[in-house]
Amino acid sequence: MASPPHADPAIRVMAMPADANANGDIFGGWLMSLMDSAAGSIAARRSTSRVATVAMDGMQFLNPVAIGDEVSVYGTLVRVGRTSMTIAVEAWRRHRIEEKAIKVTEATFTLVAIDDTGRPRAVDR
Repeated sequence: MASPPHADPAIRVMAMPADANANGDIFGGWLMSLMDSAAGSIAARRSTSRVATVAMDGMQFLNPVAIGDEVSVYGTLVRVGRTSMTIAVEAWRRHRIEEKAIKVTEATFTLVAIDDTGRPRAVDR
């Protein structure tokens, strides 16, 4: 069985009732938003500029997240192009009274460094 990356998460948050549907499962869009925020944070630090998400690929929901679960989002910078960065992101959940973490989903995000006018700018090498 897989385990979470051996790094600090980019984001860690507890799923709350406002994040859930009528069945008590967390909305996929809420989880996707966390993952996009994590990717954006990693890309902004690398590019030292504003960034914009231009693509997200390969997301499949593997396991549900319930109210009260701790969600940790990890990201790894995979590629740096002239203006873009590719970041692999994984989300893991852990019930608040357990130690075992379970992978919820993963996706690849592509972000572009932008200047103050919103135009693409080169990522410093």
